[in-house]
Amino acid sequence: MDKDQENRLHQLEEALAHLTRLTEDLSEVIARQDRDLSRLTARVDRLTQVEAERQADAPGSIALADQRPPHW
Repeated sequence: MDKDQENRLHQLEEALAHLTRLTEDLSEVIARQDRDLSRLTARVDRLTQVEAERQADAPGSIALADQRPPHW
């Protein structure tokens, strides 16, 4: 293998190592975002349920789920 081929192979190995590291970093970011999204979705669901129960217990009120949005 001549010097040019060795240099090219070295450059390709460096690029592959960089891309591998980048892929691992992005995978970690996606995994963290998935955990955050799941946690936040569960929190919104709990808050929605609590608010619906609060509205159902209030006398003379219309449940938020039964109301039309203000832009209609």
